[in-house]
Formats: sequence, C-alpha cells, structure tokens
Amino acid sequence: MKVGFAGTPVFAATVLATLLDAGFSVPLVLTQPDRPRGRGLRHEPSPVKRLALDRAVRVVQPTSLVGDAAREIVDAARLDVLAVAAYGLLLPPSILGVPREGCINVHASLLPRWRGAAPVQRAILAGDEMTGVTIMQMDAGLDTGAIIDTERIAIESRENAGTLEAKLALSGGRALTNVLERMAAGESLRRTPQAATGVTLAPKIRTDEAAIDWNGSATSIDRQIRAFDPAPGAYASRCGAPRLRSFRAARRPVQWSISRRRPSWSRAGAER
Repeated sequence: MKVGFAGTPVFAATVLATLLDAGFSVPLVLTQPDRPRGRGLRHEPSPVKRLALDRAVRVVQPTSLVGDAAREIVDAARLDVLAVAAYGLLLPPSILGVPREGCINVHASLLPRWRGAAPVQRAILAGDEMTGVTIMQMDAGLDTGAIIDTERIAIESRENAGTLEAKLALSGGRALTNVLERMAAGESLRRTPQAATGVTLAPKIRTDEAAIDWNGSATSIDRQIRAFDPAPGAYASRCGAPRLRSFRAARRPVQWSISRRRPSWSRAGAER
C-alpha cells in the first residue's frame, strides 16, 4: 500500500516511525510549516519533518489544504490511504476523497469523549481513570468520523500529560499499523458510527488555564499540575513576581491542633 501521512508534533512522529519500521511505503508526508521556537525564535522543523528527512521521505508543508494546489499534491502521490495524527490543520472534503481508501485518523482518546485538540490534558484534568486511542475514518466534522478500532489505556495516579501522551503515541502507532495491514490484506473493515451520547470536547489549552487555583481542592490542583506537565507548565505568581512553574505535586497529611498560647500544626492525620 501507498500510505501518505500528515502530522506535526512528537506524538505524530512516533506514529510515523512505527509505520516506517513496519515497512509501509510512505511516498508523501504533510506537516505544518517551520515555526519560530526558543529564545532566539529561530525557525525550526517539526518533529515529523525531522524524522521524514532522516528517512528520506518527501515532505510538503502547505499553509492550508484548501484549494487546488493542495489537492494536486495529494492526488499526484496516488495514495491508497492518508493517515493523520495530530496534524493541526483540518482536512477539507476536497482532500478527504482523494486517496482510494480515504483518510484515517489516530486520535488520543476513546471517542466520542474528548473530541478536539487537547484530549490528553483534558482527560487528566477531569480525573479520568481510562483513556486510549481511536482509529477513525475521517469526515468533514471535528473528530466525528466512524470508528475503525480502539485501544484502551489506564491513566495511572501519578501520570502527567507527557508520559501519557508517549504511551498513547506508541499505542496509536500499533493500532494504525494493524488497521493498515488488515486493509492491505483486503479485509473488509467495520466502521462503527460514534455514539450520540457521551460527547465531550477538548479545546486547545489556553495559557491562563495553567495558573494554579489555590482555592481549589488538593485533588484539583494535583490534576492541574500533572495535566500541564511538560507544557505549558502550571504556574503561580504573587505581587508581580516572576512566575514559578510547578511540575510535581504531593498531597501531605496535615492535622491542626490548638494550644492556649498559639495555633500549631503537625503533618499527621487528615489530608489538607
């Protein structure tokens, strides 16, 4: 099979590496244009671009997929299927119908829960105990297509967004490879429409969401710190002082006691 790939961050690069290691022919990789990063704001390639160039795979970086130019790029590759993972650009109908088997997406949640750009962080913030990856036949909606396959992953009690995303990327690569192998063997894949109930959205993380709310419970603060590790990093500031970023939290038992002279406390008893 000729498998095109569209993706941008480390999550997508892990999925692409799995495809290439499995021996699939990938004649075309789409990724977002180089972006300014770091203190020097130097334009740097995405993780997907770096991997593709290292593996001698053709890379194209359109600013948009709307219009004839983008369609001609995909059409010229004569793809059997286009696999998408955290690309960052919506695929218009003019692209979705070009590959012979259409476009399939690797999404880091168990759809229809957490449709959108930040499913990993939203799952941790909500206190979910289970998540996973969904291989989905793409349509014109936002993560609304029919489900081809899923893999479930438990969210550990001390899991942060970085460790969970790494697990999901490996799982997504395996699941996608399995689906493509079945497709290449001529198997008729079942595509199940998503349930109408249980739909939740996972919008892109705003920087202000990472400000620690000290009025919240110990549980909510702990989830907030883990959800925003490694990026953007939960933070606190006071009286104009520089932001202090936090990447780990631990809930300590605290017991309050009252003496005649002054209040005192010790680290024993009920949790605070």
